[in-house]
This record gives sequence, structure tokens and C-alpha cells, in this order.
Amino acid sequence: AVFEAKLQQFFKKADIRSLFSGSGSFTDSTKNSYDALIVDEAHRLKMKSGMFKNLGENQIKEIINSAQTSVFFIDEDQKVTLNDIGTKNEIRHWASALGADIQELELNSQFRCNGSDGYLAWLDHLLQIRETANPTLEGINYDFRIFDDPNELRSAIEDKNRESNKARMVAGYCWEWQSKNNPKLKDVMLPDFDFAMTWNLTKDGGLWIMSPESVNEIGCIHTCQGLELDYIGVIIGPDLIVRDEEVLVDPFKRAKSDASIKGYKTLLKNNPVEAQSTIRAIIKNTYRTLMTRGMKGCYVFCVDEETRDWIKTNIA
Repeated sequence: AVFEAKLQQFFKKADIRSLFSGSGSFTDSTKNSYDALIVDEAHRLKMKSGMFKNLGENQIKEIINSAQTSVFFIDEDQKVTLNDIGTKNEIRHWASALGADIQELELNSQFRCNGSDGYLAWLDHLLQIRETANPTLEGINYDFRIFDDPNELRSAIEDKNRESNKARMVAGYCWEWQSKNNPKLKDVMLPDFDFAMTWNLTKDGGLWIMSPESVNEIGCIHTCQGLELDYIGVIIGPDLIVRDEEVLVDPFKRAKSDASIKGYKTLLKNNPVEAQSTIRAIIKNTYRTLMTRGMKGCYVFCVDEETRDWIKTNIA
């Protein structure tokens, strides 16, 4: 949708749309019917396709089968739902099974977050995804700030947005989507700070990142993954807190309407060790993804005060 809106003055909409397809579009494709399929966000691939998840066998298998060359851009630290099956091992498995040659390359540099590999390494260290050589932001050229009041965070994002309409607010999906049935209601509410905003989940769809009015609403992982802004304002909800310098997650603090961890209670019951590891990764990856949407800066407010204070001690 974003590409279409930006390129429509140069190309016909039909030509733009023909370049893009959903990952579940290849269940009935014949072998090698495409010269090349380039799969962005490959970590988000699913097992089954279709609205009811009842079509096909495995999206990775079907994509490899459909194209002479399949290119998977993958970052396993951006898997954010229990249904995401995109892993390097899964791709290797199906490529080998289908007799495809495998080439693996690593992107050693990136444009995300002002091209600052140091910020990404610090974020991984902060969220305890992995230990890195960047325990603080010292010497890292990236505008990171943490706020004690969500209203001040919102004001800072609004100020940045006036410059180029490229600043937005996002939050962890810890608040129910009340405005879906009643647009007059607010969703993300923090009564202690007299703060309330509405989720941006339907009005602008895939164009939320471009609509000038969407700065007044708040996005989530389901509307912003794969897109970049100049500045991102992130509200870290009660599903991620720090206690005794340990980053903890709590899936029970997620909104009931959040499908990203649907089925986690059954998973916890059947295989508690694996479930805890998977859920921990999903929640941490969610905030890692949200906190890397800003090219120039990331501004943060944590609902939990102890977590706010802990992050401050890890900045410099």
C-alpha cells in the first residue's frame, strides 16, 4: 500500500500491484513458474495459508517450489507471533528437500536506525536477547530518550512530526481494542498520567505511516513491522518489566484480542519449558522491532517505573 501510494504518479497501480503478492499465494503454483520470488520479512512466514489457515502445506516449501530463485530476507529476532515459522533451518530443510542450491549471505551493514549497528547491539543487550559489546549508548550516534510522562513523549513525537510527517507513536499490544466497536472510546489508557489514545488498526490500514492524522493515534506491531519513520515513540507495556536487573515477560498482560500469542496457555500446559522460551522471545522481539522503526531516533516511556529507571542506568 505504501509503495503504491508513493509510486502511483510514475506507474500504473496495476503494474505496481503485480510486483507484490502475499506469502500464501503459491499453494497451487506449478514448479519454477516464476523466475524469482523475493521474500521480505521471511521470519513472518506461516505454515498454512488462507484466511482459515487451511490451505497448502508449508509456505517456505511452496515458495521454493514456485520459483527458479527464491531470496529470503530473514531476521529471526523479528519473529513476533506463535505462528511465525520462518527460520534459517526451516529454509535450509525445504531447499535441500527440493533439490535447490543454497547460498547464504549476511548483510553486515544496514540503513536502519541511522545505520547504527551500535544502537542495535545495545538494544539486544538491553533486552537481554544476547550479550554484546555495547552495554551503554556511549559514543553511539542515535537519538534515544526515555520519558517519565507519556504526555511528554507524545509532545516530543508531535514536534518531530511537524518537520516531515515522519514520526509516530506505537505501543505493546497490552490494551484491548475498545474503539473497534465504539470509535468514541480510547484504547491505550494510562489514568495516572491522564493519557489516552486510540489504536490505529483500521482507519488507515497499511497507510497509517503516511496519513498526517495518524500521529494522533497509536500503532502496534501489527501495523508497523517492515516500515520505517524518522522518529518512533514507543510505550512499553506491563508485558515487559525489569526486576533485579533481569528482563521479564508476562504474556497474561497482553490484550485478549492479540492473536500473536493465541494458544500460549495450551502451549504452557503441554510444554512449559519450550513455551516460556518461545513467549519470552516473541515479547522481546516485539519491542526490539518497535524500537527499531525510527531512522533518527527512538523515544520511550515504560508503564513500569522500575523498568524506566533501569533503562536510564543503561544509557550512559
